[in-house]
Order: sequence, then C-alpha cells, then structure tokens
Amino acid sequence: MEKTTKTYRWTVVTLLFFATTINYLDRQVIGLLKPTLEVDFNWTETDYSQIVMAFTAAYAFGYLIFGRIIDKIGTKMGLAVSLVVWSLAAMGHALAKSTMGFGFWRATLGLGESGNFPASIKAVAEWFPKKERAFATGIFNSGTNIGAVVAPIMVPWILGLYGWQEAFLITGAIGFIWLIFWWLIYEIPSRKKGISPEELAYINSDADDDSKEQPIPWAKLFKVRQTWAFVFGKFLTDPIWWFFLFWLPSYFATTFDLDLKKPSIHLAIVYTASTIGSIGGGYLSGYLIKRGWPIFKARKTAMFIFAIMVIPIMLASSATNIWVAVGLISLACAAHQAWSANIFTTASDMFPRRAVSSIVGLGGMAGSVGGVLFPLIVGQILDAFKESGDIGSGYNIIFLMCGSAYLIAWVVMHLFVPKMEQIKV
Repeated sequence: MEKTTKTYRWTVVTLLFFATTINYLDRQVIGLLKPTLEVDFNWTETDYSQIVMAFTAAYAFGYLIFGRIIDKIGTKMGLAVSLVVWSLAAMGHALAKSTMGFGFWRATLGLGESGNFPASIKAVAEWFPKKERAFATGIFNSGTNIGAVVAPIMVPWILGLYGWQEAFLITGAIGFIWLIFWWLIYEIPSRKKGISPEELAYINSDADDDSKEQPIPWAKLFKVRQTWAFVFGKFLTDPIWWFFLFWLPSYFATTFDLDLKKPSIHLAIVYTASTIGSIGGGYLSGYLIKRGWPIFKARKTAMFIFAIMVIPIMLASSATNIWVAVGLISLACAAHQAWSANIFTTASDMFPRRAVSSIVGLGGMAGSVGGVLFPLIVGQILDAFKESGDIGSGYNIIFLMCGSAYLIAWVVMHLFVPKMEQIKV
C-alpha cells in the first residue's frame, strides 16, 4: 500500500522557496560586482541604470508573456522553462565584453526570471486554501531575501578567489541542480500520488472554479476594477524593492565606505530582516482570517500596517551612523516583503485559479515598468548630485520617494476596490 501524507503542500512551498532563492541570488550578483565592473568597464551611474533598465524592461515583457503561457501549459513546465532560460543567461554574463554585452545578458536574465512568480503564485493557488495562501506565499517569497543574504557572502568570496566571471558562472549553474528536484517532485494535487484524501479535500475546501478550464481572456480581465487595483499596487511599490536590490550595496559603499570586496554583515542583516517580514506578513493576514476576519479586510488591514512601516525610511538619508541606516532600511525592506506576500495573495483572492498567472503577469509587468522608470530617475539624480560632490542629497530625495510609495499604493487600491470582491466570470 502506497504511503500517503497530509502535509505534501509544504514540500511544494519548499521547492518554490529554493527556486526564488536562486532567482534572487542570480539577480543580485551584478549589484555586488558593480564597484569592480565600474572600474573594468568605466561605467557611470547612468550606464549602470541603463543595464538595470534592460533587465527590468525584459522582465516586464516576460511577466506578461510567461503569465499567459503558464496558465496554458501549466505550472510544472512553465517554471522549468523559466529557470533554464534565466540560469543560462546568468552564466552568460561571464562572456560580456562591453556595457552593451551586459545589457544583453541582463535582458535575457530578466526574460527568464519573470516566470518565477507567476508560476509560484499559481502553484500556491493550486496547493493551498485561501486561509493559508498568504503564509505560504510569505514563505516562498522569503527566498528573495535569502538569495540576497547569500549573495553578499558568496559573491565577494568567489570574486576574491577567482574573479568576476567565475562569480556569474558558479551562481548561474546552481539552478540546474534545483531543476532535477522540481521535475521529479512537482505535480498538481489531483494528479499527485502520495497525498492523502484528507489533504486533497482540505486543499479544495474553498475551490471556486475548475482549474482545467481555459484561461480568462485578457479583454475580460481589463474590464474589472480588481485587475487595475493589483496593477497599480505593483506599479507603485515594486520599483522600491528594485532600488533596494540594485543600489543598496552601492549606497553603503559610497555613503559609509563599505568594502564590497568583503562579505557584508550589514547587507546580510537587511535581507534577514526582509525574510522575517515576508513570513510574518503572510502569517499576520492568515492569523486574522483564522480569528474570523473577512479575507479581504484581513489583507487590506495588514497591507495598511506595512505601508506605515515603510515611512521611517525617509530618515535614513540623515543617518550618520551605518547601523542607524541599516536599522531603518531593514524595517523598510521587511515591510516591503510583508506587503509583497499579501499583495500577491490578493491575486488569488480576487480571481479564480485559471486566471491567477495571467493577473500576476499583468501586475508583474506593471511593477517592472515602474522598475524601468525608477532606475532612470535614480541614475540621473545620483549622477547630478555626484557631480556636485553631494551624492547624499541625491539619496535624500530617493528615500522620500520610497517612504511614501506604499501608502499611496494602498489608497489607490482602496479606491479601485473598497471591498476587494472576488470577480464572477
């Protein structure tokens, strides 16, 4: 008799967690190598911002395409294809000989990495009832922070021993190890052997549609307010995380003379706090739901709390001690990841399973478009203030923008969907 389990869904989350960790490890490498590559390739801040924009532009396009593809070909194949593309692109950075070459490989990396979140959110919708989805999302989403914690330790070590090319090659190859486990382990619940009837019934306890139906056409999705609430929420807040990811190492280096050729405990603390925020943020709304709160009220209340928690980042610009800056930025990063765990979950709250990847794709594209525009603004601001010898004032302006973005996003989402009703198709 075949052994069954009542907790297989947490194995699925573990797989998604490691995929997301690898995703962000590969994404973070260039930020840590920025001081070295600036010297080797004579980059300006604007040059670097354009490389970041190449990534985010391709990421935006890829989100839109992968979201739709995953709803059609399924989670298992969709995430596998995504990982193969981004891992090859991560390794391809070692071949770059010019700024344009880095732009090409960053764009390819962005295209591949864009499939991770639409597939992961869809997998959570397939494997979890609504009351557990935010917590499950928070767990796998914490992989973004673990990847960002591992990178400041791993990348300088590889750089010191071998060189920047090897840093790209070694980190990029890790994904293929994960792919073996994904292909052997993952399947949708109805076809997965080894899970108990009790777990299957629990997973489907609040199922609202047949996931085997055809994806909902984009034309219908664009007609509902829930789509625009999610799109604008992502557009206004995703760029802030991109800034933390790509410019934070440089900020510490230029403002506090942090040596990025050595493992950085400061960055590790920031991203460890983000991990706590991701898991805690998912837990909070789930806790409120279990206490009897309506699903949408719990999500919206949690997101308001996290929006308020980002505001103190405005004070980081006046910090004269690196540890004060680390504390304020850690709080903001933790709040962002808590926000992220909940805003992603609103997609599966407001839409049936067969539309989840498409909606996450649309929202992810919007967030990435913001991620294209924001680095352009950041690069120009920092170059202007660097020329005047006062780059700190440039960061002052940027931190003001970061601190207000989430509260504005919450208000916009509330105006679009005051009650966050689920759409009826």
